[in-house]
Amino acid sequence: MKALVGVLLGTLLAVSASAQIYDPREFDKKYDMLLKHPGVQIESAEAINNLYNYKFYEADKEFRWLRLRYPNHPMPYFLMGLAEWWKIVPNTDVTDYDDKCLAYMDSTITKAEKLYDEKDDKVEASFFLSAAYAFKGRLYSERKKWAKATLAGKNALKYFDKCKGNGDLSPELLFGDGLFNYYAQWIPQNYPLLKPILVFFPKGNKQQGIQQLEKTSNNAFYTRTEARYFLLQIYSMENQYDKAYDLAKYMWQQYPDNPFFERYYARTAFVRGQIAEAESSSRSILNKISESRAGYEAVSGRTAAYILAYINYNYYRNLPVAKQFYQQSIDFAKQTNSFDAGYYWASVLALGKIATAEKNYEQANAYFKEVLDKADKKSSQYKEAKEAMKNTKKSRREERRKRN
Repeated sequence: MKALVGVLLGTLLAVSASAQIYDPREFDKKYDMLLKHPGVQIESAEAINNLYNYKFYEADKEFRWLRLRYPNHPMPYFLMGLAEWWKIVPNTDVTDYDDKCLAYMDSTITKAEKLYDEKDDKVEASFFLSAAYAFKGRLYSERKKWAKATLAGKNALKYFDKCKGNGDLSPELLFGDGLFNYYAQWIPQNYPLLKPILVFFPKGNKQQGIQQLEKTSNNAFYTRTEARYFLLQIYSMENQYDKAYDLAKYMWQQYPDNPFFERYYARTAFVRGQIAEAESSSRSILNKISESRAGYEAVSGRTAAYILAYINYNYYRNLPVAKQFYQQSIDFAKQTNSFDAGYYWASVLALGKIATAEKNYEQANAYFKEVLDKADKKSSQYKEAKEAMKNTKKSRREERRKRN
């Protein structure tokens, strides 16, 4: 790859027909920011694609080359920290990568602070300071360390304000604007207990935030995929399922070995009624789990197994296969202690219905009781299990009358 990049950059620098030796240091002098450096974008593009496609070893080699080439710049450290974050993404309950992710973000901050002090133009340094603090806040919020998350968020906003108004970086900066605008309004609506924390922050605007993230997803280089990652979740939360499906399918086509994008593709295809696509992608997920592919684990597994169970139960009426997949979804949920998840409740409820159809009423009641014990009382699964248990008792009485 580097040889190819050298040829491309050498061609750009060639004068007339005379051959010249490519000197990257001279080329670097033409750009006041690494973020705007076309050579760095060419170098990092393949590495970033590898990162999002879960080829972490290949991505790391390129990031380490960038660190060797630019040892005092925050960019390589930020990209290596981003890779650690994406190892967390498939199951955010896993803490194995926290320390390394935070360490890389701290290194990014240290390098960016030095860059901030040395350069008259503070924009690039502020961009990396804002991004690194934002990712620290993001991870701390996942761990419910609200004080640390708030402090990191305030620092991110402080430096983000310093880079606003820079036309060359505006597509990248819209990412921060979009995230803030959406979640500053969404969080108090959905987590009222966190309202006191948000007193420290300006008010947001969800619709404006979505528009800004959409612009970022179409025009930015470094933050494009991150914007799409958030848009997938936002579209689903806002019940914009057509948009969620289209984006999830596109991202899966771009990164076919990314478990997050493939899981969202399976889910949104399922919700949209694209049954053949949902079935195919769900089988793909389970196959990759069995092959121990990077990032494919129990969270994706419980989704895929549930989709296949539902399809076999409701479309193919293949109860033995449906039972196997419902049980597999339950087993995956148990691996992640996800007893409060809808897939778990729905799978146990479905096994109860199948047991009822097979006239195994004792087993059916055991399943329904488990739903009643663990499901949210306001959930549809709880209400359905309660009604099903009543019906099962009636069926058992009728069976006894017939025998007598």
